[in-house]
Order: sequence, then C-alpha cells, then structure tokens
Amino acid sequence: MAEPTPRRNEPRLRPAPLLFEPMAAASDPEHFFDLESIEDPRTLLARATELTQAFRAAADRAMEFQAIAAAQLADPRRFDRLTPADIAERSEWTEDYAKKMVEFGRDLLRGEGEERTPTDSL
Repeated sequence: MAEPTPRRNEPRLRPAPLLFEPMAAASDPEHFFDLESIEDPRTLLARATELTQAFRAAADRAMEFQAIAAAQLADPRRFDRLTPADIAERSEWTEDYAKKMVEFGRDLLRGEGEERTPTDSL
C-alpha cells in the first residue's frame, strides 16, 4: 500500500503500482483496474484501499510539482515571468490560490516546504 508523504528527513516511499490497463479494458466505462472482477469483499477492500492511497500519493506529488512550476514561472529573475493572475488563469486556480502555490513552490525549492501544503495557511 502507499505510504503517507514523508517529511524532510525521511526517504520518499513509492506508492503502490497502479497497473496500467489495456486499451480495450480502459475503453469500458465499467472497468476500473479490474476491481469489478474481484468477488471477495476483503480482497476488494484491500485493493481499492491500495489504489486510493496510491492516487492520493500521486496527487500530492503532482501538486508539489505544480507548486515548483508556479514558483519558477513567477521568479522575478525570468524575463518572461508570469504574474499570479496569469498562473491562476493557466492552472484554473483563483489568484489567491496561485499566490499560495508560488509561495509553497518557493519553500519546496529551498527545501522547506515538505512540512506543509498550500492550504495550511487558509
């Protein structure tokens, strides 16, 4: 199963594998990582929980990369830097959230952001 996001001095653990599905299975809207074929409720709960944790870990990691990218795009040293409003528009965020993501990304780039998320200060 996936592990929670580690803090600054802990090594990152990889989430459970998501196991990619063949195109034929992915085109069937009722098919989801073969969960519909698991008949034992204990096994179904275990695999569904594993997938939930893997998706959460993946979403957390992707959000960190969003924050880093936002901070890099807002860097005042860039000749083509973007304003928080521009970043918000591109990311479909509010401007306030974009500002928090830029700040969070700067913290991550300095190695300080692993202990909080952009929503901690809301």
